[in-house]
Amino acid sequence: MHARVLDNSDRALVAALLDADPVGNCFVASRVDAGLLSLGPGELWGYPAQRPRSLLHVGANLVAVNPDEEALDAFAEDLGAWRRFVAIVGPRDVALGLQRRLTRLWGRPYAHPRIVRERQFLMVRSTESPVAPDLRVTRALASDFDSYLAGAVAMYREELDEDPLVTNDVGYRRYVRSLIDTRRAFALREDDEVVFKADLGAVTATVAQVQGVWVAPRLRGRGLSVPAMAAVTNAIVEEGRIASLYVNDFNTPAVSCYRSCGYAVVDELASVLY
Repeated sequence: MHARVLDNSDRALVAALLDADPVGNCFVASRVDAGLLSLGPGELWGYPAQRPRSLLHVGANLVAVNPDEEALDAFAEDLGAWRRFVAIVGPRDVALGLQRRLTRLWGRPYAHPRIVRERQFLMVRSTESPVAPDLRVTRALASDFDSYLAGAVAMYREELDEDPLVTNDVGYRRYVRSLIDTRRAFALREDDEVVFKADLGAVTATVAQVQGVWVAPRLRGRGLSVPAMAAVTNAIVEEGRIASLYVNDFNTPAVSCYRSCGYAVVDELASVLY
């Protein structure tokens, strides 16, 4: 390998690279905080091997940190002809550039992704939302699980054209339950039904990344999403974190909602899904 699998002895170096962009590196930093360098699952690679200046999270997702062209070339060679991940995510040039390199080197395993989101806005808010929050939005409770799961599945189907209960029933149910159990799930209920949901997909000491935002279809267009998202945003900021999220550029209603809540675009990402 050109790169090296990093471990706990590399923690200070890894921290310095991740701290250079806490928002952009939130996902990888959250995995390091969860024990990636010692426990997995997945690996963190560093390039060049002797004194890494670039990182690659290798797990279900490929996510590069501070890569230059040389590092992307090396990572593509080291990943080899057997694809063991389901997505490449990161800044547009990085994610799309890595996918092109993998296709050029190894062909079929990488050449035909299921979905490519070529332009996604990375947005942030570091202070409370300028709009009044919906005070009905609270952390989801264990009693919300069935309804929250239904909303999560509906959102997944809409966004990714795939049913997670078909592809990974037990694992997805466990994941949704873990979001609720660790207080990373927000819900608004009507008659005990979750009609708005949002998750914190990655959390570090300084940043929380919102994902899985969903409103029940029958309630869309009624002004529910902006105050609900304001409540989620305020909850993050009140805990001393920056709120971040990324959204497809073509999802005009969602982009408008987040802008109304005071979010600003700080980068453009891409996602390649297999």
